[in-house]
This record gives sequence, structure tokens and C-alpha cells, in this order.
Amino acid sequence: MTSPNDATDHPKPVVEPSPAAADPTTRALQQRIHQQEILAELGVVALQGKPFRELLNETVRLTAEGMNAEFCKVLEYTPGDNRLLVRAGVGWHEGIVGRATVGADLESPSGFALRTGKPVISNHLENEQRFRTPELLVEHGIRRAMNVILQGDGSPYGVLEVDSRSEGEFSQHDVAFLQGAANILGMAIEQQQYQRKLQAALDRHEVLLREVNHRMKNSLQVVSSMLQLQANAAGDQNLSETLNEAASRVNAVGRAYERLAYTADYENIDLIEYLRQIINDLEPTVAPCKIQFDAPEAIRFAADRAILIGLIITELVSNAGKYAYPNRAGGLISVQVSLQTDKEAIAISVRDEGVGLPPGFDPAASKRLGTRLVNALSRQLGGELTRPLAPIGSNFTLQIPLRSSRTQ
Repeated sequence: MTSPNDATDHPKPVVEPSPAAADPTTRALQQRIHQQEILAELGVVALQGKPFRELLNETVRLTAEGMNAEFCKVLEYTPGDNRLLVRAGVGWHEGIVGRATVGADLESPSGFALRTGKPVISNHLENEQRFRTPELLVEHGIRRAMNVILQGDGSPYGVLEVDSRSEGEFSQHDVAFLQGAANILGMAIEQQQYQRKLQAALDRHEVLLREVNHRMKNSLQVVSSMLQLQANAAGDQNLSETLNEAASRVNAVGRAYERLAYTADYENIDLIEYLRQIINDLEPTVAPCKIQFDAPEAIRFAADRAILIGLIITELVSNAGKYAYPNRAGGLISVQVSLQTDKEAIAISVRDEGVGLPPGFDPAASKRLGTRLVNALSRQLGGELTRPLAPIGSNFTLQIPLRSSRTQ
């Protein structure tokens, strides 16, 4: 029997063998599971809509991790130079990303993957006979590399490449992972390119709308000027007043369209800000009267309907400025806008503290052009125009549904 004193001076410890170290198959399986987890993570990143550069950086980082590689890069194809630009990368020397390029011809590994769509594995670059080894890889001591095509919107975006200085071999299983990462990134690239095209189309659409509104305003100004010329040459006071009133209304329409020409979202504008601009335009025309405007902070509203509201307010405020205070220099004209959430409607009130309307005045039966215009525009909006009793002055109230009946 051996006693403890008979043991060697440096006994070897008894260590339980690691299953992964003892079983290459288990280690490979764990690597594939990890790669699938990374692809799932990359898919989440792609769906988050991150900025493009951030998306590329995350892709190369996760791909390098999944391949246990020190280097990874996204190469973007530039047709004009027939080169592949290092758009994003991990592990490379400073100054490589965004500047360095490699050939996109069939003699280049990445160029071959781009041109043919076939993955390229080079496990022994020092003995590679099929392709030339890019100087970029030589400078970084790369021993093995793998390239797969990276699709874009209708045409290849470039190549996703992983590189390593260590010995070993990339396998077909690695190709499946790398191509999976490239496909996820490719879908994200396609989506972002589609969104950029859509935004460009929207921008062109907005420019056209602004141009249409601008030209309409200019055309209306020409019509207004012609009416004013006719008024000056009419030789009849009543006719001149009628023509000048018509010119004023045409100008109001022109101002309404002019305000929309500088609105970014033509389909859904801020009604309150739009009306505030209309009232600012009206103030010089009704001086010395003062306009008081009370409204909530913002109400989103369809632009075509906002124009009609602007015209109604223009007509009512202009009439108050002309007729409400005949015996004194100016007075107050109040414009109030409120949101009636329970009725899904907007209430608009135009009041003054002047002499009021003639006894028995009925807005619905009036033959005056301005009143008929306000009634017609109110009906077009699906609204209801009323004249609540007021102890002093006049009061017109208009209730308008938030949405047109055609869209409800």
C-alpha cells in the first residue's frame, strides 16, 4: 500500500474532462445553435428600423461573433469604378472603413461572389490559385476568408465577407450562417432603399402641390387685378363696389392657397395655425378694428376643407369690419374655435359688439352675395350655420364635423 509520503512532489490533479472539449461534434452543434441565436438577434435589429450605418455596424459585429472571426466587412458595389467599397467593418485598421476598396471583377473573391451569386470560401489564402488575394487582406495577415452576395433593391448591393488570421477552415455550415446574415441585411437594405424612394416621391408630390397652389394664387391675383381695373373704369358706383367686392373675395381665395403652398403635410394640416395666418392677413383689411382669436393649440384637419373654413371666416370677419361699427372708429371682432370631442365636431364663432344685423334678418333667406357664399360653403362642409341671439352686436356660429361624410 502506498503511503502519502511515497507520492511524487508534483502530483497531477484529477480533472473531469469537458464534454465540449472531448466531443468535437458537440462543440460544432453549440456553435450552430449560437449562430442561429445571432441570426434571430440580427433579425430583430433589422426590424427596429435603425439608421443605416448603425444597422451595418451591428451586422458586421454580430456576424464576426457568429463566425468566431476577428474581421468582418460589408462591401458596397460602386458600378462607376467597378470596385467594392468597405462600407462597414470590424477588426480593420483605422482609415479602412469608408475608404478602402477591392476589385469587383471575376479575379477577385468578393467580385466573383458578386458576379455569380456563388459563395466563395478561401481557407488557405497563401496557396489560393483561383483568385488573386486583395492587398487589404495581405496587409492584415488574413489566412482565410469567405464571401457571399448581399442583395439590394432589385440588384446586388455588394458582398458580406468574414476573414480570420487564425488557422482552421470555414465550412458549408458557415456559408449557411453567413448567407443568412446577408439575406437579413439585404431585406433591411431593400426596405430602406424603398423607403428612400417613397420619400423622394412624396417630396416631389409636395413640390408639385406647392407649385400648383402658387400658380393658382398668381392666377387669382391676375383675375383680382382685372376686376379692380374694371371697377375703376366702370363709371358706376354700385357696379364699382360690386366688382371691388368680387376682387376682394378672389384675393381671399388666393391668400388661402398661398398659405397651403408652404405647408409640409398637405393632406393633414394644423387648422389652428392655418387660421391664425389667415387672420393675420385679414387684420390690415379691417383696421382700425381689432381681431381677437381664441383657439386650442392644434387641430389636425384636411387641407381642402380647411380652405373652405378660411373663406367663411374671411367673409364673416370682412363683413364685420365693414358694417359692425359705422358710428365709431373700429371695435372688436372675436373669432373663437373650439373642439367638441363629444360630437366629433368643431365650433367656430365670429362675433362683434357693433350695431348688429337688421331686424328680421334671416341668413338662410338672404340674397346678399356674401351671405349666400357663407351658406353654400357651410353646406359643402356638412356644417350648420346659426345666428344665436346676442345682447349686442352680431354672432355667427358654425358647427362642422371633424371628418367629411365622404370619409366616415
